[in-house]
Amino acid sequence: MGEAADRCLGLALGALRWHGRNMSLLPPNTAAQPTPASVPGAPGKRIALVTGASRGFGFALAEALARRGFHVVAVARTVGGLEALDDRIRGFGGSATLAPLDVTHDEALRTLCRGIFDRWGKLDLWAHTIMQAPPLSPAGHIPLKDWDRLVASVIRATGVLIPMVEPLLRAALPGATALFFDDPSIRNPNGAVRPYFGAYAAAKAAQLALATAWAAETRNLAPTRAPRVIIHSPLPMPTATRARFAPGQAADQLSPCAVEAERALVALGFMSKAPERPDQAV
Repeated sequence: MGEAADRCLGLALGALRWHGRNMSLLPPNTAAQPTPASVPGAPGKRIALVTGASRGFGFALAEALARRGFHVVAVARTVGGLEALDDRIRGFGGSATLAPLDVTHDEALRTLCRGIFDRWGKLDLWAHTIMQAPPLSPAGHIPLKDWDRLVASVIRATGVLIPMVEPLLRAALPGATALFFDDPSIRNPNGAVRPYFGAYAAAKAAQLALATAWAAETRNLAPTRAPRVIIHSPLPMPTATRARFAPGQAADQLSPCAVEAERALVALGFMSKAPERPDQAV
């Protein structure tokens, strides 16, 4: 059985396999876990968890963070996309750990967060880029399976991850950050949700309601007591989500994912100036 298939089988059996090409692959249920200092490339490095890192904006953001010295823990269901990301990161001397998993599986998320704690003892940044893109549909005709998928992978997964990730961020204070992403393209200029976007907009609104509440709860606490929670709004990009919602849109009306990843780094304070970007049509 091939390496990728073995990792997928491990997930199916409920045992999250960690794949870091620059570190040892530990079998599940290993009694002796390495301390942060024992993991190659970890001492002194900032650790970033990017959920939804196998394609599009999440892929670009993970690469941009690795270029700025982060060790990236990349999470997604698509093993091939994660391995392509790892090849890109290794190509410029960066480092990443690949965690192929489904965020609707609570046990896999628990294993992920416990693994981060056992290996590094902290998390400096969590960038949550996961979002489902159901077919556009009138509000009265949204298939139940689309609702179930959205609730599980967007709303519930975010609610499950926040209490798991928050202690890891607190261990990296001051300066630890959780980063979420809005999608203004689902709204008209007056702020109203666009027709047929009801399911997607409802899931995004619920996800951001969790993030907004978390931000409000931590905003008045000292930097040594709580992480920053930031909600950033990228411009429309040539992603699979955008292709589903606006098929055939001209490429020159979209901002490259790499450019929007750099803009997100400005929002985080890792860059002082946003890169040049084309005008956008929504």
